[in-house]
Amino acid sequence: MGLVIRAKKNNCNDNNDFRFLTTFNKSAKINMAIDRVIAKNFKSNDKPILRFYTWENSFTVGASQNLLAYAKRYPKYNNNYAKRMTGGGTLFHGHDLSYSVVFPTMYLKGLSVKESYEKICSFLLVFYKKIGFDAQYAKDIENITLSKSEFCQVGFEAYDIIINGIKIGGNAQKRSKNMIFQHGSIPLKSVNNCSEVGYSLEDLGKSLSYEEAIKELKLSFIETFNVQLNDSSLDEKENICLKQLLEN
Repeated sequence: MGLVIRAKKNNCNDNNDFRFLTTFNKSAKINMAIDRVIAKNFKSNDKPILRFYTWENSFTVGASQNLLAYAKRYPKYNNNYAKRMTGGGTLFHGHDLSYSVVFPTMYLKGLSVKESYEKICSFLLVFYKKIGFDAQYAKDIENITLSKSEFCQVGFEAYDIIINGIKIGGNAQKRSKNMIFQHGSIPLKSVNNCSEVGYSLEDLGKSLSYEEAIKELKLSFIETFNVQLNDSSLDEKENICLKQLLEN
């Protein structure tokens, strides 16, 4: 079932068009700054946004974590780290593909926070099914105990995605009056000998390039939400905001 749109007359979202952005191989600071920019500048009548992006070798920490404490623990990343605007634990990058999505609040009107997670993450379940996996939410698996960890890939949140008993990726939200922002990680490539990093699709026997993964994820998003994705980039106002963030 597609996403139910509750658009007002003459709203620019009547056609259910999304802006579609991609950025490749950026630093943690740039990637997280772009996420802040598209969320901060979003107005309630703006077109929703879907973004896919990849990383340099880096890590991010949740909004409530001490960034400098983790920077001291992982000097090998050469100052390539950033704090997310969402919660959760430390997450390592460079082997993963990430997504960000910004919905106007009215698009998910009537859904609780938990229900909105389930709704938004449903396109990921479709994606994993398309590439041959039976993926489920952690909350729906009887022998998994939900738990928190300082590392994103170690704990189990309700809407973490599980394949063959193994956690794949993670998701987090940020909300305002105008929008619901969510981002998450799809680990593609194997990283040996590091339990804090977690498992990848390659560890599960599936090899996908970033381009192949993006293609399947786009199809899954379109199928799940019955939307059109229109190639886009940051506009002038967003680029000014990005420059200001990166200069601070």
